[in-house]
Amino acid sequence: MGKFGVTPEKEKALLDKMERLGIADKEIEEHFIRSSKKGGQKKDKTSSCVYLKHLPSGLEVKCQRERSQSLNRFLALRLIVDKIEEKVLGKESKISQRINKIRKQKKESLKRAKQKIDLKEKKEAASN
Repeated sequence: MGKFGVTPEKEKALLDKMERLGIADKEIEEHFIRSSKKGGQKKDKTSSCVYLKHLPSGLEVKCQRERSQSLNRFLALRLIVDKIEEKVLGKESKISQRINKIRKQKKESLKRAKQKIDLKEKKEAASN
């Protein structure tokens, strides 16, 4: 386990992506906040929520998905790197490509549904 509490492969992939995009650790401001979920006394003593801010771009991310601070730190860092990648690469980023693919699929599905309705209306008109 590395400094994030995830597998070394995942950590290496994230660090490589940061290096490829030219993101340095010193450019990211990091704060730990007490989470705002259920949990009683334990929640009041631990700061598991992670807040990251990329200073050059001004992008901010807050993550409290898991109970572990180190895992939330990894997830938040991955989110902010993805946002920076989308901002830098634009339409070429993986996130934009995935969104466009989903939009295209929905458009095709809607087109097929309209064709079925038109076909059904034609059959009803022909039988009357």
